[in-house]
Amino acid sequence: RKKIILITGTDGYVGRNLLKNFSTDKKYLIFALTKKKRKSTENINFIKGNLKTNIFTKIKEIDIIIHCASRGVYKKELKDRMYFIAKVLHDYIPEKYSKSINILKKVSTCFEGFEYMIFPAFVELYGLEYYEESIVALEYFTPRASSEFAVRPFIIKYETQMMNQMSEWAESCNPHVRRLASEGCRPRLPWAMALPNFKENPTPVLSILKKLLMDESEYVRRSVANNLNDISKDNPKILISLAKKCLGGDNDTDKLIKHACRSLLKKGDSEALNLFGFNPATHIIIEKFKVQTSVNMGSELTFSFTLKTARGNLGKLRIEYAIDFMKKNGQQRRKVFKISESDYIKQTKIVLKQYSFKQISTRTYYVGKHHLAILLNGKEMEKNEFILCDKY
Repeated sequence: RKKIILITGTDGYVGRNLLKNFSTDKKYLIFALTKKKRKSTENINFIKGNLKTNIFTKIKEIDIIIHCASRGVYKKELKDRMYFIAKVLHDYIPEKYSKSINILKKVSTCFEGFEYMIFPAFVELYGLEYYEESIVALEYFTPRASSEFAVRPFIIKYETQMMNQMSEWAESCNPHVRRLASEGCRPRLPWAMALPNFKENPTPVLSILKKLLMDESEYVRRSVANNLNDISKDNPKILISLAKKCLGGDNDTDKLIKHACRSLLKKGDSEALNLFGFNPATHIIIEKFKVQTSVNMGSELTFSFTLKTARGNLGKLRIEYAIDFMKKNGQQRRKVFKISESDYIKQTKIVLKQYSFKQISTRTYYVGKHHLAILLNGKEMEKNEFILCDKY
Protein backbone atom coordinates (compact mmCIF):
# COMPACT_ATOMS: atom_id res chain seq x y z
CA ARG A 1 0.00 0.00 0.00
CA LYS A 2 0.94 3.65 -0.26
CA LYS A 3 2.66 5.18 2.73
CA ILE A 4 0.32 7.41 4.70
CA ILE A 5 1.66 10.81 5.80
CA LEU A 6 -0.10 13.22 8.16
CA ILE A 7 0.96 16.87 7.82
CA THR A 8 -0.11 19.47 10.37
CA GLY A 9 -0.06 23.25 9.97
CA THR A 10 -0.89 23.21 6.26
CA ASP A 11 -2.41 26.72 6.43
CA GLY A 12 1.02 28.12 7.28
CA TYR A 13 3.79 28.93 4.83
CA VAL A 14 5.99 25.89 5.51
CA GLY A 15 3.12 23.39 5.57
CA ARG A 16 1.48 24.89 2.49
CA ASN A 17 4.68 24.68 0.45
CA LEU A 18 5.41 21.19 1.73
CA LEU A 19 2.04 20.12 0.31
CA LYS A 20 3.04 21.51 -3.09
CA ASN A 21 6.02 19.15 -3.12
CA PHE A 22 3.78 16.17 -2.35
CA SER A 23 0.90 17.18 -4.64
CA THR A 24 2.24 15.33 -7.69
CA ASP A 25 3.92 12.44 -5.86
CA LYS A 26 1.71 9.36 -6.21
CA LYS A 27 3.82 7.22 -3.85
CA TYR A 28 2.14 8.73 -0.77
CA LEU A 29 -1.36 9.25 0.54
CA ILE A 30 -1.42 12.59 2.32
CA PHE A 31 -3.75 13.71 5.11
CA ALA A 32 -3.47 17.44 5.70
CA LEU A 33 -4.81 19.17 8.81
CA THR A 34 -6.31 22.59 8.10
CA LYS A 35 -8.25 25.25 10.01
CA LYS A 36 -10.79 25.69 7.23
CA LYS A 37 -12.76 23.44 4.92
CA ARG A 38 -10.77 22.68 1.76
CA LYS A 39 -11.42 20.45 -1.22
CA SER A 40 -9.38 17.24 -1.31
CA THR A 41 -7.40 16.14 -4.38
CA GLU A 42 -6.41 12.75 -5.76
CA ASN A 43 -3.68 12.10 -3.18
CA ILE A 44 -4.20 14.90 -0.63
CA ASN A 45 -7.09 14.59 1.83
CA PHE A 46 -7.83 17.75 3.79
CA ILE A 47 -9.23 17.36 7.31
CA LYS A 48 -10.53 20.32 9.28
CA GLY A 49 -9.11 19.96 12.77
CA ASN A 50 -5.90 19.58 14.77
CA LEU A 51 -4.09 16.95 16.81
CA LYS A 52 -6.36 17.68 19.80
CA THR A 53 -9.49 16.78 17.87
CA ASN A 54 -10.47 13.17 17.23
CA ILE A 55 -8.91 12.97 13.77
CA PHE A 56 -7.56 9.45 14.27
CA THR A 57 -11.03 7.99 13.81
CA LYS A 58 -10.72 9.16 10.20
CA ILE A 59 -7.19 7.89 9.70
CA LYS A 60 -6.67 4.27 10.68
CA GLU A 61 -2.95 3.97 9.98
CA ILE A 62 -0.24 6.63 9.82
CA ASP A 63 3.33 5.90 8.76
CA ILE A 64 4.79 9.42 9.10
CA ILE A 65 3.70 12.60 10.88
CA ILE A 66 5.22 15.89 9.70
CA HIS A 67 4.40 18.50 12.35
CA CYS A 68 4.47 21.99 10.77
CA ALA A 69 2.13 23.64 13.29
CA SER A 70 3.55 25.77 16.09
CA ARG A 71 1.71 28.09 18.42
CA GLY A 72 2.78 31.70 18.01
CA VAL A 73 5.64 31.16 15.54
CA TYR A 74 3.97 33.28 12.85
CA LYS A 75 3.58 36.15 15.30
CA LYS A 76 7.36 36.38 15.55
CA GLU A 77 9.43 38.76 13.42
CA LEU A 78 11.30 37.29 10.45
CA LYS A 79 14.66 36.65 12.12
CA ASP A 80 13.13 35.40 15.37
CA ARG A 81 11.01 33.00 13.33
CA MET A 82 14.07 31.79 11.41
CA TYR A 83 16.01 31.12 14.60
CA PHE A 84 13.02 29.44 16.25
CA ILE A 85 12.60 26.98 13.38
CA ALA A 86 16.36 26.36 13.15
CA LYS A 87 16.43 25.52 16.87
CA VAL A 88 13.51 23.11 16.46
CA LEU A 89 15.34 21.44 13.56
CA HIS A 90 18.37 21.07 15.80
CA ASP A 91 16.27 19.21 18.36
CA TYR A 92 15.18 16.59 15.84
CA ILE A 93 18.21 15.86 13.68
CA PRO A 94 21.54 14.19 14.61
CA GLU A 95 23.72 15.96 17.15
CA LYS A 96 26.82 15.60 14.99
CA TYR A 97 27.08 18.80 12.96
CA SER A 98 28.39 17.22 9.75
CA LYS A 99 25.48 14.74 9.66
CA SER A 100 22.97 17.51 10.32
CA ILE A 101 24.34 19.63 7.48
CA ASN A 102 24.22 16.74 5.03
CA ILE A 103 20.56 16.16 5.89
CA LEU A 104 19.69 19.86 5.54
CA LYS A 105 21.48 20.09 2.20
CA LYS A 106 19.28 17.32 0.80
CA VAL A 107 16.10 18.80 2.26
CA SER A 108 16.88 22.38 1.17
CA THR A 109 16.69 21.51 -2.52
CA CYS A 110 12.89 21.21 -2.13
CA PHE A 111 12.48 24.81 -0.98
CA GLU A 112 13.25 28.26 -2.30
CA GLY A 113 12.62 31.79 -0.98
CA PHE A 114 13.67 34.04 1.86
CA GLU A 115 11.47 32.09 4.31
CA TYR A 116 13.93 29.21 3.97
CA MET A 117 16.81 31.23 5.33
CA ILE A 118 16.21 28.81 8.20
CA PHE A 119 18.92 26.61 6.62
CA PRO A 120 21.68 29.27 6.70
CA ALA A 121 20.36 30.25 10.16
CA PHE A 122 21.09 26.70 11.35
CA VAL A 123 24.70 27.16 10.22
CA GLU A 124 24.87 30.54 11.95
CA LEU A 125 23.61 29.09 15.25
CA TYR A 126 25.48 25.78 15.33
CA GLY A 127 28.36 25.94 12.85
CA LEU A 128 30.60 28.76 14.04
CA GLU A 129 33.20 26.31 15.37
CA TYR A 130 33.16 24.26 12.14
CA TYR A 131 34.50 26.83 9.71
CA GLU A 132 35.28 24.69 6.65
CA GLU A 133 32.02 22.71 6.68
CA SER A 134 29.97 25.82 7.40
CA ILE A 135 31.41 27.90 4.56
CA VAL A 136 30.68 25.11 2.08
CA ALA A 137 27.14 24.87 3.45
CA LEU A 138 26.50 28.63 3.27
CA GLU A 139 27.61 28.70 -0.36
CA TYR A 140 25.38 25.69 -1.06
CA PHE A 141 22.29 27.21 0.59
CA THR A 142 22.54 30.76 -0.76
CA PRO A 143 21.17 30.21 -4.31
CA ARG A 144 17.80 29.15 -2.83
CA ALA A 145 17.77 31.16 0.41
CA SER A 146 20.38 33.85 0.95
CA SER A 147 23.12 33.32 3.53
CA GLU A 148 23.65 37.09 3.92
CA PHE A 149 22.70 37.11 7.63
CA ALA A 150 24.45 33.87 8.50
CA VAL A 151 27.91 34.85 7.19
CA ARG A 152 28.22 37.82 9.52
CA PRO A 153 29.19 36.01 12.74
CA PHE A 154 31.86 34.24 10.67
CA ILE A 155 33.15 37.59 9.39
CA ILE A 156 33.39 38.89 12.94
CA LYS A 157 35.20 35.79 14.24
CA TYR A 158 37.36 35.00 11.18
CA GLU A 159 37.61 38.41 9.49
CA THR A 160 40.72 37.93 7.31
CA GLN A 161 39.87 34.35 6.39
CA MET A 162 36.26 35.22 5.60
CA MET A 163 37.07 38.27 3.49
CA ASN A 164 39.43 36.11 1.43
CA GLN A 165 36.51 33.71 1.00
CA MET A 166 34.19 36.57 0.01
CA SER A 167 36.75 37.62 -2.58
CA GLU A 168 36.65 34.11 -4.06
CA TRP A 169 32.85 34.17 -4.03
CA ALA A 170 32.95 37.46 -5.95
CA GLU A 171 34.40 35.48 -8.88
CA SER A 172 31.84 32.65 -8.74
CA CYS A 173 29.89 31.69 -11.86
CA ASN A 174 26.69 31.75 -9.77
CA PRO A 175 25.14 35.25 -9.39
CA HIS A 176 23.60 34.33 -6.02
CA VAL A 177 27.05 33.51 -4.65
CA ARG A 178 28.53 36.71 -6.13
CA ARG A 179 25.72 38.69 -4.51
CA LEU A 180 26.52 37.00 -1.18
CA ALA A 181 30.08 38.31 -1.49
CA SER A 182 28.69 41.86 -1.50
CA GLU A 183 25.52 41.62 0.59
CA GLY A 184 27.13 39.58 3.35
CA CYS A 185 29.77 42.22 4.15
CA ARG A 186 27.53 45.30 4.06
CA PRO A 187 28.53 47.39 7.10
CA ARG A 188 24.88 48.23 7.90
CA LEU A 189 22.81 45.38 6.47
CA PRO A 190 19.19 45.89 7.66
CA TRP A 191 17.95 43.44 10.33
CA ALA A 192 21.46 42.01 10.67
CA MET A 193 24.27 42.48 13.16
CA ALA A 194 26.49 45.43 12.25
CA LEU A 195 30.12 45.01 11.20
CA PRO A 196 31.82 47.77 13.25
CA ASN A 197 35.29 47.21 11.80
CA PHE A 198 33.96 47.88 8.30
CA LYS A 199 31.98 50.91 9.42
CA GLU A 200 35.26 52.37 10.64
CA ASN A 201 37.43 51.15 7.77
CA PRO A 202 35.66 49.71 4.70
CA THR A 203 38.87 49.02 2.72
CA PRO A 204 38.45 45.18 2.79
CA VAL A 205 34.86 45.59 1.57
CA LEU A 206 35.85 47.94 -1.26
CA SER A 207 38.32 45.42 -2.66
CA ILE A 208 35.40 43.01 -3.15
CA LEU A 209 32.98 45.61 -4.50
CA LYS A 210 35.46 46.74 -7.16
CA LYS A 211 35.37 43.19 -8.57
CA LEU A 212 31.59 43.41 -8.86
CA LEU A 213 31.05 47.00 -10.05
CA MET A 214 30.57 45.88 -13.64
CA ASP A 215 28.95 42.51 -12.93
CA GLU A 216 26.68 41.23 -15.70
CA SER A 217 23.83 40.66 -13.21
CA GLU A 218 21.70 43.63 -12.12
CA TYR A 219 20.81 41.58 -9.03
CA VAL A 220 24.49 41.65 -8.04
CA ARG A 221 25.07 45.28 -9.05
CA ARG A 222 22.12 46.39 -6.92
CA SER A 223 23.71 44.73 -3.89
CA VAL A 224 26.97 46.56 -4.65
CA ALA A 225 25.06 49.85 -4.75
CA ASN A 226 23.42 49.08 -1.41
CA ASN A 227 26.79 48.23 0.12
CA LEU A 228 28.30 51.49 -1.14
CA ASN A 229 25.30 53.35 0.25
CA ASP A 230 26.03 51.77 3.65
CA ILE A 231 29.65 52.89 3.39
CA SER A 232 28.58 56.46 2.57
CA LYS A 233 26.78 56.78 5.92
CA ASP A 234 30.08 56.52 7.81
CA ASN A 235 32.60 57.43 5.11
CA PRO A 236 30.94 59.77 2.57
CA LYS A 237 34.23 60.96 1.05
CA ILE A 238 35.10 57.39 0.02
CA LEU A 239 31.94 57.06 -2.05
CA ILE A 240 32.32 60.55 -3.55
CA SER A 241 35.88 59.69 -4.62
CA LEU A 242 34.76 56.38 -6.17
CA ALA A 243 31.82 58.05 -7.91
CA LYS A 244 34.08 60.65 -9.53
CA LYS A 245 36.26 57.87 -10.96
CA CYS A 246 33.41 55.65 -12.17
CA LEU A 247 30.75 58.02 -13.51
CA GLY A 248 30.59 58.32 -17.28
CA GLY A 249 31.90 54.82 -18.00
CA ASP A 250 28.68 53.07 -19.03
CA ASN A 251 24.96 53.29 -18.28
CA ASP A 252 24.87 50.32 -15.89
CA THR A 253 27.72 51.65 -13.76
CA ASP A 254 26.25 55.15 -13.77
CA LYS A 255 22.95 53.73 -12.54
CA LEU A 256 24.75 51.77 -9.82
CA ILE A 257 26.65 54.84 -8.60
CA LYS A 258 23.49 56.96 -8.61
CA HIS A 259 21.69 54.36 -6.48
CA ALA A 260 24.71 54.15 -4.16
CA CYS A 261 24.60 57.92 -3.64
CA ARG A 262 20.92 58.03 -2.71
CA SER A 263 21.50 58.72 1.00
CA LEU A 264 23.97 61.51 0.23
CA LEU A 265 21.51 63.03 -2.24
CA LYS A 266 18.71 62.90 0.32
CA LYS A 267 20.96 64.59 2.86
CA GLY A 268 21.61 67.39 0.38
CA ASP A 269 25.34 66.66 0.12
CA SER A 270 26.59 69.36 -2.24
CA GLU A 271 29.37 67.25 -3.79
CA ALA A 272 26.98 64.38 -4.54
CA LEU A 273 24.37 66.75 -5.97
CA ASN A 274 26.95 68.46 -8.18
CA LEU A 275 28.14 65.09 -9.51
CA PHE A 276 24.70 64.53 -11.01
CA GLY A 277 24.17 68.08 -12.24
CA PHE A 278 21.87 69.31 -9.46
CA ASN A 279 23.16 72.83 -8.93
CA PRO A 280 21.60 75.41 -6.59
CA ALA A 281 18.18 76.40 -7.96
CA THR A 282 18.53 80.10 -7.15
CA HIS A 283 16.49 81.10 -10.20
CA ILE A 284 13.32 79.33 -8.98
CA ILE A 285 10.62 80.59 -6.65
CA ILE A 286 7.81 78.62 -5.02
CA GLU A 287 4.30 80.01 -5.23
CA LYS A 288 0.91 78.88 -3.86
CA PHE A 289 2.41 76.52 -1.30
CA LYS A 290 -0.52 74.97 0.57
CA VAL A 291 -0.55 72.29 3.26
CA GLN A 292 -3.55 71.00 5.17
CA THR A 293 -3.53 72.56 8.63
CA SER A 294 -4.45 69.22 10.22
CA VAL A 295 -4.83 65.57 9.31
CA ASN A 296 -6.31 62.61 11.19
CA MET A 297 -4.31 59.50 12.00
CA GLY A 298 -4.94 56.97 9.22
CA SER A 299 -5.83 59.65 6.65
CA GLU A 300 -3.89 61.40 3.87
CA LEU A 301 -2.22 64.80 4.09
CA THR A 302 -2.57 66.83 0.88
CA PHE A 303 -0.16 69.58 -0.17
CA SER A 304 0.52 71.51 -3.37
CA PHE A 305 2.83 74.18 -4.78
CA THR A 306 3.97 75.75 -8.04
CA LEU A 307 7.56 76.10 -9.25
CA LYS A 308 8.26 79.17 -11.35
CA THR A 309 11.25 80.82 -13.02
CA ALA A 310 11.81 83.94 -15.09
CA ARG A 311 14.54 82.10 -16.95
CA GLY A 312 13.87 80.14 -20.14
CA ASN A 313 13.23 76.87 -18.26
CA LEU A 314 13.29 75.35 -14.80
CA GLY A 315 16.28 73.20 -15.72
CA LYS A 316 17.58 70.07 -14.01
CA LEU A 317 15.79 69.60 -10.70
CA ARG A 318 15.53 67.05 -7.91
CA ILE A 319 12.19 67.88 -6.26
CA GLU A 320 11.67 66.49 -2.77
CA TYR A 321 9.60 67.07 0.31
CA ALA A 322 10.56 66.49 3.92
CA ILE A 323 8.35 65.80 6.90
CA ASP A 324 9.57 66.59 10.40
CA PHE A 325 7.83 63.76 12.26
CA MET A 326 6.96 64.05 15.92
CA LYS A 327 8.73 61.42 18.01
CA LYS A 328 7.67 59.80 21.25
CA ASN A 329 10.01 62.08 23.26
CA GLY A 330 8.44 65.24 21.81
CA GLN A 331 11.35 65.97 19.47
CA GLN A 332 11.11 65.95 15.67
CA ARG A 333 12.98 63.84 13.15
CA ARG A 334 13.13 64.62 9.45
CA LYS A 335 12.44 62.12 6.67
CA VAL A 336 12.97 63.10 3.02
CA PHE A 337 10.85 61.78 0.12
CA LYS A 338 11.53 62.26 -3.59
CA ILE A 339 8.73 63.67 -5.74
CA SER A 340 10.46 63.77 -9.13
CA GLU A 341 13.73 64.32 -10.89
CA SER A 342 14.16 65.61 -14.44
CA ASP A 343 15.47 68.32 -16.75
CA TYR A 344 12.37 70.51 -17.01
CA ILE A 345 12.03 72.55 -20.20
CA LYS A 346 9.04 74.64 -19.09
CA GLN A 347 9.01 77.75 -16.91
CA THR A 348 6.43 76.41 -14.42
CA LYS A 349 5.49 73.13 -12.80
CA ILE A 350 2.46 72.46 -10.61
CA VAL A 351 2.82 69.76 -7.95
CA LEU A 352 -0.05 68.10 -6.06
CA LYS A 353 0.90 65.37 -3.60
CA GLN A 354 -0.45 63.28 -0.72
CA TYR A 355 1.22 61.56 2.20
CA SER A 356 -0.59 58.72 3.96
CA PHE A 357 -0.65 58.49 7.75
CA LYS A 358 -2.00 54.95 7.71
CA GLN A 359 -0.20 52.82 10.27
CA ILE A 360 2.71 50.81 8.85
CA SER A 361 5.11 48.38 10.51
CA THR A 362 8.23 50.43 9.69
CA ARG A 363 7.09 53.74 11.23
CA THR A 364 5.15 54.78 14.31
CA TYR A 365 3.23 58.04 14.17
CA TYR A 366 2.68 60.36 17.13
CA VAL A 367 0.10 63.12 17.37
CA GLY A 368 1.17 66.74 17.53
CA LYS A 369 2.89 69.43 15.50
CA HIS A 370 4.70 68.38 12.31
CA HIS A 371 6.36 70.36 9.53
CA LEU A 372 6.42 69.79 5.78
CA ALA A 373 9.21 71.38 3.72
CA ILE A 374 9.85 71.60 -0.03
CA LEU A 375 13.41 70.90 -1.19
CA LEU A 376 14.94 71.76 -4.55
CA ASN A 377 18.32 70.23 -5.36
CA GLY A 378 18.88 69.54 -1.68
CA LYS A 379 18.02 73.02 -0.40
CA GLU A 380 14.95 73.81 1.70
CA MET A 381 12.84 76.43 -0.07
CA GLU A 382 9.58 76.61 1.94
CA LYS A 383 8.15 75.08 5.10
CA ASN A 384 4.67 74.92 6.70
CA GLU A 385 3.37 73.25 9.82
CA PHE A 386 0.41 70.92 10.31
CA ILE A 387 -1.10 68.98 13.19
CA LEU A 388 -1.52 65.20 13.25
CA CYS A 389 -4.68 64.37 15.23
CA ASP A 390 -5.52 61.15 17.04
CA LYS A 391 -8.76 60.45 15.19
CA TYR A 392 -9.67 57.57 12.88
